[in-house]
Amino acid sequence: MPEEKILIIAVKKPTQKDEHFHSSLEELISLGRTAGGNVVQVITQNRNRIHPATYIGEGKMEEIKLEVEKLDIDLIISNDELSPGQLRNLANFLGVRIIDRSQLILDIFASRAKTKEGKLQVELAQLEYILPRLAGHGVEMSRLGAGIGTRGPGETKLETDRRHIRNRIVDIKRRLKMVVRQREQYRKRRKTNEVFQIAIVGYTNAGKSTMFNRLTNSDSLEENKLFATLDPLTRKIKFPSGFEALATDTVGFIQDLPTALIAAFRSTLEEVKEADFLIHVVDASEENQVEQQKTVMKLLEELDSHTIPMLTVYNKRDLVETEFFPIQHPNILISAYDYDDLHKMLKRIEKILMEEWKSYSIQSNDGNMLAKLERDTIITAKEFDEQSNEFIISGYIRMNHPLNHLMN
Repeated sequence: MPEEKILIIAVKKPTQKDEHFHSSLEELISLGRTAGGNVVQVITQNRNRIHPATYIGEGKMEEIKLEVEKLDIDLIISNDELSPGQLRNLANFLGVRIIDRSQLILDIFASRAKTKEGKLQVELAQLEYILPRLAGHGVEMSRLGAGIGTRGPGETKLETDRRHIRNRIVDIKRRLKMVVRQREQYRKRRKTNEVFQIAIVGYTNAGKSTMFNRLTNSDSLEENKLFATLDPLTRKIKFPSGFEALATDTVGFIQDLPTALIAAFRSTLEEVKEADFLIHVVDASEENQVEQQKTVMKLLEELDSHTIPMLTVYNKRDLVETEFFPIQHPNILISAYDYDDLHKMLKRIEKILMEEWKSYSIQSNDGNMLAKLERDTIITAKEFDEQSNEFIISGYIRMNHPLNHLMN
């Protein structure tokens, strides 16, 4: 299927900062590429407020129409969420398919979801998005057969039956409740096993999956595209001291994420809330990285996860061309492709944990006990005492770990 030619339209309001506006446009271009399209033109307009009927002003509408014909545009994407009326009016006037940023993100999610839960969550978000936009949308939607913004439920003739959509929403919510319950039981089991949990968070395309794969020797999808990872993946990770933890690769954060999606991916992001430690991955070579870090920190706050101990890992060191100034602390600058860098990063995490945990020293020759200490604590010294025929072990242990009662 040939690449669809995309024209992006965006309104800049006086309250919007220039850098935020430009970064959101660059992101939208990148999202269009991720969805398999080619952005050939961007038309922006400065307005005091968004036009209630057509989003963009009438003069601009004429200009857009000329560009659509001249460039043979297949699809228009709006940088802001459009109301049902705005969608209808624009499509009727411009005579070409039109979607907004939210629909585009939902579309990418639909093509990326792999697990049953992921697919259900995306479908729910899409249906909740489509439902209020059905009025007068029938013609365009029934004409859809393929292309960006049409994956998932949009391509069936669901628009003819609102009741069918509402029933489907109820059904998906019921099924998701069951999946969430299963996930909670699994999480509880991990907690009772006293496994230390690390969540890898960060802006989409910061290099989380690359890092995750190299730390855990697994094969989570790695692509230079937005939202390469959707379904959370959890694997074991081993630290230089022998300490073991579970690491979860999470969905990438993004500014102006559709509300429906934040709700739909609650259980994916719940992994973050349950973590004992966060690795916040930042693309150090990205010019909008300050904005991106703010977005991640704001979302972590909304998830009530901003107080979890965290190391900010500035990734893609090899692509940084100017002097680098980190804004988050503690931090480390690495390349996820460099194993020495990853080793340094793990050592740095151990150092942070040792500052938070309590030190211990113990003598034992119990094999089970020694194995537990190796796995669940950070051992700093271990020697064999020939007189007592026991190992003398020193290290650091979490305050709430069950082994604590055996420590001096």
